[in-house]
Amino acid sequence: MIAPGTAYADPTKEEVEQKIEELNEEASTAVADYNQALEDHEVAETTYEDIEEQVGDEEERYEELRSKVQQLAGATYKTGDLDSTANILSSDGPEALLEQNADLNYLSDTQKAQLDEFGESSERLFALKDEAEEALEEAEEKLEEAETAKEEVEEKIEEQEDLLAEFPSADPGSEGADGSGGQSYTGGASGSAGAALDFAYSKVGLPYVYGGTGPNGYDCSGLTQAAWRAGGVDLPRTTYAQAEVGHRIYDMSALQPGDIMFFYPGLGHNGLYAGNGQMVHAPRTGRNIEVVGLAAYWGSEFQFAVRP
Repeated sequence: MIAPGTAYADPTKEEVEQKIEELNEEASTAVADYNQALEDHEVAETTYEDIEEQVGDEEERYEELRSKVQQLAGATYKTGDLDSTANILSSDGPEALLEQNADLNYLSDTQKAQLDEFGESSERLFALKDEAEEALEEAEEKLEEAETAKEEVEEKIEEQEDLLAEFPSADPGSEGADGSGGQSYTGGASGSAGAALDFAYSKVGLPYVYGGTGPNGYDCSGLTQAAWRAGGVDLPRTTYAQAEVGHRIYDMSALQPGDIMFFYPGLGHNGLYAGNGQMVHAPRTGRNIEVVGLAAYWGSEFQFAVRP
């Protein structure tokens, strides 16, 4: 039990810096997880919609074959074989009807083939329906995961902002950052890399928006994706997926302008190398897209880069 009137020492700037560094990494990872959850949800939802369309097509086929069976039943009725007719009309379902097929000796080979086709169609239909239900459940789970990740990010950002209100200069990675808007890339990169950097520099000053893919705000991987798209290269949406494309570079001294740099062990953050020891990136909520030096904080968190 805490005694009344217990005094607590205010955190030092060093303690705040350490905490903000931890929050930066956690928030970056949470954003990356959120984006991945959204990506997975979209895939699952598309799969569900595709299967639903297939089920609709199969249902039409199912009804066509059911009509054929009814026609067969009518033909059987005319022959006077009432027992067999009753079997067809009172069948518990396609599978039961298919089992009766062997006993319907009065049917022609063509008619038996139609019954077989009816049973096979029903099996396909029910299998597709099962797949559709599984896809729907997966989509719902992914959506819940995305919402949970979103809430976690918001909580961490609020905590981070409270700390920064006490020590505004304690934000790691912000030293020397230039977030003034409307910048132009003046480095030596050309071709696709030059176009990517031209795009990224033109967005400097826009706000970081987690989950953002433009045009009025971006998160880190949203910016790198849009920048390289301007260079004619299509990248996947998330930091995790972007880390798997192109050629990897582990030595910072071997970086070339336009390379996508990844940070933190969990690869929760990325940005574009701009040359001369600088990076253009979308840092975090509350900050704008900026050009920043790599020598101190970001250099220590660098994991590797990829060259699309």
